[in-house]
Amino acid sequence: MDLTLDTLSTEDLRPLAERAYERLREALIEGVLAPGSKLSERGLAQALGVSAQPVREALRRLEAEGMVETRPRSGSFVASLETARLVDMGRIRAALEGAAAGLAARRATPADLAALQTRLAAIRAATALGDPVVLRRENEAFHTALLAITGNGFLDRSLHALKVYDHIGRARVLSADDQWPQALAEHTAILAAIADRDAERAEALMRAHTLRSLSVAFPEETRDR
Repeated sequence: MDLTLDTLSTEDLRPLAERAYERLREALIEGVLAPGSKLSERGLAQALGVSAQPVREALRRLEAEGMVETRPRSGSFVASLETARLVDMGRIRAALEGAAAGLAARRATPADLAALQTRLAAIRAATALGDPVVLRRENEAFHTALLAITGNGFLDRSLHALKVYDHIGRARVLSADDQWPQALAEHTAILAAIADRDAERAEALMRAHTLRSLSVAFPEETRDR
């Protein structure tokens, strides 16, 4: 298997499985690992410069997120995700993210609001820096922190099941740097609604934000649907 990935840096102190997961996730998003192709633990381990165990853990995590499929007696394969399916997942995600924002507006403590302000400041700094990798990480951290405020396990599990869309859709959206200021303004308005305890407004703003992101990620597929 042809997998063009740099060897994992020995200066990175995070667990090898975490780093392997992030590298493989990026390869899946960018199409380095083609949909439907078989994944060899040994081949991936050699490409990444690690043992098989971190790769095995990374593949399990990616399977749980819908990016990898394991077939009985056949092994692991890159999931084949049709665009129409990703668009449907994006619409479902918009409804769930909206519900999360509404619940957060009802349940956020002063400490929760301070944490969200910190996450928003990080998004603002990453936007000014113009770094898509940092911006993607901070964007995800904002949504994760907001979801944690809800304390709702069902929402957490449901959104985790849509993680594959989250990875692919967010990568596409954040590759369009002309959209970054708009996204920052939307996050700012969402947090303001949560701080005002306006659950209805927070839900509507989050849903609109997520649907707009969907239209940026898949413009042709969402125009007439």
